[in-house]
Amino acid sequence: MARAEDEVLTPPLDVEAVRAEFPILSRTVHGKPLVYLDSAASAQRPRCVIDATSRFYSEYNANVHRGVHQLSVEASEAFERSRQLVRDGLNASSEREIVFTRGATEAINLVAQAWARPRLRPGDEIIVSTMEHHSNIVPWQLVCEQTGAVLKPAPINDRGELRVDELEALITDRTKLIGLVHVSNALGTVNPVERVCAMARERGIVTVIDGCQALPHTAVDVRAIGCDFYAFSAHKMYGPTGIGALYGRESLLEAMPPWQGGGEMILRVSFEGTTYNELPHKFEAGTPNIAGAIGMGAAFEFLDRIGIDAIAAHEQDLLTYATERMQAIDGLRILGTAEHKGPVISFVVDGAHANDIGTIVDHFGVALRTGHHCAMPVMQFFDVPATARVSFGCYTTRAEIDTFLDALNHARTMLA
Repeated sequence: MARAEDEVLTPPLDVEAVRAEFPILSRTVHGKPLVYLDSAASAQRPRCVIDATSRFYSEYNANVHRGVHQLSVEASEAFERSRQLVRDGLNASSEREIVFTRGATEAINLVAQAWARPRLRPGDEIIVSTMEHHSNIVPWQLVCEQTGAVLKPAPINDRGELRVDELEALITDRTKLIGLVHVSNALGTVNPVERVCAMARERGIVTVIDGCQALPHTAVDVRAIGCDFYAFSAHKMYGPTGIGALYGRESLLEAMPPWQGGGEMILRVSFEGTTYNELPHKFEAGTPNIAGAIGMGAAFEFLDRIGIDAIAAHEQDLLTYATERMQAIDGLRILGTAEHKGPVISFVVDGAHANDIGTIVDHFGVALRTGHHCAMPVMQFFDVPATARVSFGCYTTRAEIDTFLDALNHARTMLA
């Protein structure tokens, strides 16, 4: 065991300095300072990300990989540099394993159509957890309809934790794929992805991890996790909308056919046949979201500069503080009380609909999420039509949580 004086402590996050990097946090809503507690839906953007995308359009806007002129060269270099940043951020083995997509939804659909659909046969099985976002359910339902495969949901307990033993019991010799969210967007549950991936790997089962809610809050190492595919969206991690990436093991990507056809994903085309491009370009048909990819790279640099460990410690402090204060409110119930949680709190209040709560607190400048959070099976499990959800980012403060709680108490009084 290391001596106390040898331990390396994570410097505390300078939240005010971080907040100064986000222009939108200086605005008001209904005459009140903005309190943004909806980062799980879409995080805000720091100035460095905004500047990176703006600089592309104002200084070297051109298509990538297709021109020898200076603007195209600069655009291509910046585009591929972002791929390197994503590779480093995920600790992937190679840039060949990083496919740019429109986000996690497209990334998972790519796996469903390019890996699963050509391989699945009637009676084959796919397992997903009950806490999945719709983007890790519906693509598998579609591919099951197309192939005759069967989708099997793995259960959760009353705390919103995956019943890993029961997931394992669902596995048969017909199980071909397991899809699992790394951190639940609706409950905040942090799943034991390493354990599940090891379990699958021993049986030759492919794993697909939805990492949208993990990357902004914790270090992600796809090789340590041991997954075959890992999907994420940049807008959850302070990057632009409409861009994300799929990590895939190179051997699997090599064996997969393209999902979409067009420019860029080819080496040569004739009416006698087409030769596809090398990885990862085989899966990137058409002109890409160049500005988005460059902004995504800037978001990875931002997280690295701020320090993911400092962010994680700050957000866990907020989670503990908010949870303790909310548990003291009569008639309020938190859904999702897992031992290991990300900075997400979903809740219901007796006698109040989530949408009414959201509408009232908005007039205090508080932005939170209401609804089913694209996780209807979770709502069905807890037998509620919807929840209100607060979620925190690196820029969230305890004072903002206090403002939210004051607004919530006002809403409870109005709706009583």
